[in-house]
Amino acid sequence: MTVVVEVAGLELAGHHGAFEPEREGLQPFLYDVELELDEPQADELVQTVDYREVVAVIRELSASRSFHLLETLAAAVADAMLARFPAVAVQVRVRKPHVQLGLPVDYTAASVRRERH
Repeated sequence: MTVVVEVAGLELAGHHGAFEPEREGLQPFLYDVELELDEPQADELVQTVDYREVVAVIRELSASRSFHLLETLAAAVADAMLARFPAVAVQVRVRKPHVQLGLPVDYTAASVRRERH
């Protein structure tokens, strides 16, 4: 059996965007991460994923490079989650709340799902 561990609405500023002016300054991005894990056999933190470590991986990745696309940022986070944690699968959504499209919009987003093979 598996369980899903979630970190939702993590706000982290980054230098990401399709256009140079977007990447010059920091802007907020919201991360939603779901890690599907084997069900813990004991009621102990070492049996699962520490949320602080999930946040640290995202923070390190966001600070290490500038992404042009939300799609590639979400994919890089998903790949990093699978590399770091013993997840069966991971779902990552990255939302950009301050986007200028000429009409009101809450956010744009991209989602990626990765499964361990």
